[in-house]
Amino acid sequence: MTNNSMECDFEVIDKLADTIQYGISIPTFILGLPLNVLALSIFCRFWSRQTKTSVYMINLALADILLLLSLPLKLYYSTKAAPGLLCAFIQSLYFVNTYGSIFIIVCITVDRYICIRYPFEGRANQSPKWAILVCCFIWAVTWFCSSPMYVFQEKDELLCFHNMSKQAWSIPYIVSVEVFGFLIPLSVIVFCSAQNIWILLNHKNGAKKKAEDRSSLLVIIINLVVFLVCFTPVHLAICLQCLVRQHVIVDCNLKQKISLFIQVSMMVANLNCCLDTIFYYFAVREFREKALSPTILKLVLHMKNKRIPSHSAFSERLYMNCR
Repeated sequence: MTNNSMECDFEVIDKLADTIQYGISIPTFILGLPLNVLALSIFCRFWSRQTKTSVYMINLALADILLLLSLPLKLYYSTKAAPGLLCAFIQSLYFVNTYGSIFIIVCITVDRYICIRYPFEGRANQSPKWAILVCCFIWAVTWFCSSPMYVFQEKDELLCFHNMSKQAWSIPYIVSVEVFGFLIPLSVIVFCSAQNIWILLNHKNGAKKKAEDRSSLLVIIINLVVFLVCFTPVHLAICLQCLVRQHVIVDCNLKQKISLFIQVSMMVANLNCCLDTIFYYFAVREFREKALSPTILKLVLHMKNKRIPSHSAFSERLYMNCR
């Protein structure tokens, strides 16, 4: 995604970026692949007990695995020239799984929000069929939205991720990516996370927080922080690089810094594949505990007959079991 020109030399910047890329991407691949494969195998093992959230988790792990498998190709063909069609495939594979992960994280966040905000309705509506349809829709849309990479890609041999076409950097295309691929998902995640945190912190019967409440808050905070840390820098960098490609930013020194920033921020975004496994840990633990709780439904009916408020301490316990 660098911007080579007659006036500005990016050779030194690209060499530095390549060094950093190997230093971050190789450990990410080595650590992230086995952890995500393990998580996927655990969720698939309990397929007969699948709920909406576990379906989302399976698809998130699958997206992370596919993105990790694309990293060796990204590393190799970002330094070696490749045919344009091959570059388009590698780039689309990378971005499809990046944005697929973002949309699935949004679904998980919304699902948790519904469970804690409307615990009885959320518990009663845990069929995985709807989640399967949503995930199929996400995969179809992300692959369809990657089609411009094939249409706009130059046919000559080139360095992948370095020489994307002018059409790919057009303002309408970049604005669409920023709004639908980042700003809207970010708004949804921030809203749902803030609501969940507020409910858990302000509706307590006891003074001492229980372990399950702390775990709930930790999952919410981890999800929000991981999203912000991994995806905010790269989308800021995309905006800046768009300004470079539109000749709004013309200073050579600034263009070099932006070139380095966008390459490094893409590597930071890849860390999401490893950080997601922290989220999986809590999800697997909650799933195991929920599967071993046959009295939950009786407790729901008993408490509902007492007409307790939906935001009681029981609602918070349901949050951990609404999966």
